[in-house]
Amino acid sequence: METVTADSPRNVLVRFAPMIYGPTLLFALGEGAVIPLIPVIADRLGADVALAALVAAALVVGQLCGNIPAGWAVARFGERLTMGVAGIIVLAGLLGIVFAQSLAFFTAAVFLIGFCAASFALARHSFMTTRVPLTFRARALSLLGGTFRLGMFVGPFISAALLAVFGTETASIVFFAVCQVATILLVFFGPDPEKAVPVGAPAPRHRGDSRDAEDTGEPVTGSIPTVEREGVFRTMWRFRGVLARLGLAAASLSAVRSARQVVLPLWGVSLGLDAGTIAVVVGVSGAIDFALFYASGQVMDRFGRLWAALPAMVLMGSGFLALSFTHDLASAAMWYAMFAAVLGVGNGLSSGILLTLGADIAPPTDPAAFLGSWRTLTDAGGAIAPLIVSALTAATSLSIGVGAMGLIAVLGAAGFIRWVPRYVPRTR
Repeated sequence: METVTADSPRNVLVRFAPMIYGPTLLFALGEGAVIPLIPVIADRLGADVALAALVAAALVVGQLCGNIPAGWAVARFGERLTMGVAGIIVLAGLLGIVFAQSLAFFTAAVFLIGFCAASFALARHSFMTTRVPLTFRARALSLLGGTFRLGMFVGPFISAALLAVFGTETASIVFFAVCQVATILLVFFGPDPEKAVPVGAPAPRHRGDSRDAEDTGEPVTGSIPTVEREGVFRTMWRFRGVLARLGLAAASLSAVRSARQVVLPLWGVSLGLDAGTIAVVVGVSGAIDFALFYASGQVMDRFGRLWAALPAMVLMGSGFLALSFTHDLASAAMWYAMFAAVLGVGNGLSSGILLTLGADIAPPTDPAAFLGSWRTLTDAGGAIAPLIVSALTAATSLSIGVGAMGLIAVLGAAGFIRWVPRYVPRTR
């Protein structure tokens, strides 16, 4: 078989479709169909609004907690087995949701699904890191992120249709289960991606990476073992330098992206807009975001990672900062719609950046343990951002909370300017 490095980008991406992008789309469709129903089911089990929001957050918390164990499992057992076993456990979690009679049991089932979702995400990330050449890695990973976004975008509409037809949330849960069974069948009985696409040559590292590697944890090609695998925590310590520097910049990007999902609906409510108007503004912003996912990969592959990361952070940072000054203006609704579009453009340009940067700096022969740490950092940034907005809004005002996210974006942009050239290999 011809090696992956000899193929054109299009041929390789088409080859990945049934092995990587297909399971990703199926999982995202099912998860997207169920996520909107979690607060509804929690309310039926006796939760108030605040507690229902906390139960919904169990999905994110589960994924955050699952990243490091997933890194260990992928490094020890491989991508295929990890994904297959995680898929089976997700089915158990779905059964728990259907038959849950208490809020605590329901929350545990939601947490379990999020925990296993981390294994799916990390296994695919690890596979792409070792199989995709550096020259079109960003396009491949941006397409992976775009496939997930497509599933999460379409999933709620499928759920709404199922609710209209069957009148019960169980129909959407069954739909997720069917998607999950199809995913498991693809993983276990489809072409084995680990055999169909051989591991490519290790990606070149930045020429400055050999400096003070033992003290800073910078990625160094020559010091990475090729036979003996390092443990997750040893890997975290070894790469503590890059995680504490570029990893924190990446976490700030994740925080800003997560804040956008919270801020836009809240800002519309604070302006007194009706639900339909808010839905249209958020929907248009999301459509712009989705339309740009592949463009982000093109930019990163052609011009470098910083050319996508920096504009994305600048656009989102300036969008949040400017929006924070418009609340009491006479034309506040117009500014709201305009800056929602700006945030959509910025978020779209950031598609695949976190996946690509993680792949760029991971050890090329055994990336899973490192990626578990990397994804934990970025997921933590996304999980903390809504809490920051909520706390600042409660203590001061929503404008202050939104402005704070703009400042975080500015600091993150400065981090990318400082650390991307140092740690990320050049593609040209």
